Amino acid sequence: MPTFTDDLRVAGYGRLVSPRRMKEDIPVSAQAGRTVVESRRAIQRVLERRDPRLLLVVGPCSIHEEQSALEYAERLRGLQQRVAEVFLVVMRVYFEKPRTTVGWKGFINDPRLDGSCDLNEGLRRARLLLLRIQEMGLPAGTEMVEMVTPQYLADLVSWGAIGARTAESPAHRALASGLSMPVGIKNGTDGNILPAIHALIAARTPQSFLGVDPEGYTAVVRTKGNPACHLVLRGGRRPNYDPLSIAEARLSLIAHGLPETLLVDCSHGNSWKKHQGQEIAWKSVIEQRLAGTGSLVGLMLESHLREGNQPFRGKPEGLAYGVSITDECISWETTERVVLEAAEELAAGPRRLAAGGGSAA
Repeated sequence: MPTFTDDLRVAGYGRLVSPRRMKEDIPVSAQAGRTVVESRRAIQRVLERRDPRLLLVVGPCSIHEEQSALEYAERLRGLQQRVAEVFLVVMRVYFEKPRTTVGWKGFINDPRLDGSCDLNEGLRRARLLLLRIQEMGLPAGTEMVEMVTPQYLADLVSWGAIGARTAESPAHRALASGLSMPVGIKNGTDGNILPAIHALIAARTPQSFLGVDPEGYTAVVRTKGNPACHLVLRGGRRPNYDPLSIAEARLSLIAHGLPETLLVDCSHGNSWKKHQGQEIAWKSVIEQRLAGTGSLVGLMLESHLREGNQPFRGKPEGLAYGVSITDECISWETTERVVLEAAEELAAGPRRLAAGGGSAA
């Protein structure tokens, strides 16, 4: 009598179209390609502090449908043009959601919001959306959650992120080492920055790991290392955007031989997960930058057309338009106001520090 030992808890398999086939079906247009290439170079210059602007990654916590995302992108494109001398604006276009326990895993996993989990459809619709946003001349940033997803989307991404829940993952550190764009790595959910520091060291080093090739076959991926990886402070048990936390993070980077470049995520632990808290964090970081803290090179905001969030109970019916179904977001009106106010202040130039008129590094 045969003994069955494999796949005892697997309900089934579904094959994905190969990355190469999807890219052939939805190729990068000339305009989109220019946006990606030029914005990656510009972000690199900001990180190296050769461009005095601040990097601003702003947009919905997660994309759950295309119409509001495109409306947001159109508005952000207009704002981008108004603040281009001060901010390098990248739209947050997040398709995957790492869950602490269970919940909706994002647009790629469940694009119809009904539990059908058609990943081929999700990847296709995500790629089409990224293409349209790039063709507006608006760079896009996204978090890399699944190891396979970058093969389908990374050629349309200007800035990538490794999140707080995956920064300690050896696989994600190796993935970051091979990505073609600058990658921000967040501190842990408890606020500890040391795992992210270790992740930066690993991601800047050549790696070999199991992944997929352009044909979709399992492969050994060998990387060159990514020198454009940088630290993102997102708070934890307490916020870490304050001057002391910024100084501690900078000194930790120096101690580990890493570039003194920091981004601050004004949401998550830095806002106590309330949309009202983001503006408080934002103003503190802008003040520190004006005081001469040059290691602060960027910020992140979670922002949508309308403020707050709404419960999602597994069905798309009844969802309000332009409202997040994951983390709380600030409204478009608040986003526009705080960005324009900061742009005016930053354009006026750095302020002298109260003690002695010097500047922090």
